[in-house]
Amino acid sequence: MNTQQIIKEINTYITISQNWILHHYNLAMYLAIAILSVLLLLLLSIRKKNKIKALKRSASGLDLALNKTRSGIVNGLKELVGLGRTIDDDFLEELQSTLLSADVGALITTKLIAKLEDDWVGKKIDDNEQIINYLKQELHHTMGKNPPDIDFNQKKPHVILVVGVNGSGKTTTIGKLANSLVKDGKKVLLGASDTFRAAAAEQLEVWANRVGCQIVRQNEGAAPATVAYDAAEAALARDIDVLIIDTAGRLHNKKNLMLELEKVFNIINKKIPGAPHEVLMVIDACTGQNALNQVKTFKKDVKVTGIVATKLDGTAKGGVLLAIQRDLGVPIRYIGTGEGIEDFDKFDKNTFIDALFS
Repeated sequence: MNTQQIIKEINTYITISQNWILHHYNLAMYLAIAILSVLLLLLLSIRKKNKIKALKRSASGLDLALNKTRSGIVNGLKELVGLGRTIDDDFLEELQSTLLSADVGALITTKLIAKLEDDWVGKKIDDNEQIINYLKQELHHTMGKNPPDIDFNQKKPHVILVVGVNGSGKTTTIGKLANSLVKDGKKVLLGASDTFRAAAAEQLEVWANRVGCQIVRQNEGAAPATVAYDAAEAALARDIDVLIIDTAGRLHNKKNLMLELEKVFNIINKKIPGAPHEVLMVIDACTGQNALNQVKTFKKDVKVTGIVATKLDGTAKGGVLLAIQRDLGVPIRYIGTGEGIEDFDKFDKNTFIDALFS
């Protein structure tokens, strides 16, 4: 065999080898793509099922949490309409008392009563048994659309300042919010800037360990603004997605409280321009109109961007959430519907109103 034949044989072998490799490579690639596609579909299916379960759990939790408030409103309404009464001044006065007892708020109640009276006179309602559905639909209309959800991907780190009076449930709320964000795949850091209340930092650290997030804290009595600065610095250095900063809640010393909050505000903004991106105020729903007054007080000094209502399951005054969002223009962002770590949901006014009248 001469040299040319040898070269020809080698080239033939190389071509055969290349075709074989290419064929099997393509086959392997097709197989890998098929496997990845199946895994992706399974993952999406699992996430969809989990989302449906979460929605069902959320709706069920809200339904149970509103039991006391709903009993006061619906039972009162059923008692009114069940007597076969016509809509007159006495009827409207009793209806007004029923709504106000649930802390729906004077402005919303007045508007609903006036609209009901006009529609009754105008024959748009011809049966008082329609009143429950009528009020539900009017509430939907009065409350308008849900505000957009908080976009935690818009800024990094997304900084949340949590304010509220002592006893409102701030620490628990921060823990539950952190848990929700961690489950969504966010890298979360807590800043323990409530250095005045005894054991506040320790309690927050317990939550951090429980939900699997990080925390920055100092000894009791440290300057809150210093802790906030350290937390902001750590958030930048550690590539944190969401930084949640706790604050003191001493309304009995309002002037000093607001001065400290202002310092915390400024120091965060200095380190992370534009921060804090959200100021969430935690209220105890059990306090009804007092909660609304607390929001009014804080709004004078702090730019509150959202409300978290706790202990909703323990009150008959859940209607105050509607009053706060409608009358004060501050959106309800989250609600606490029980003591469990998962008893924490985004607020949806449609689901809330439907559960209120179910």
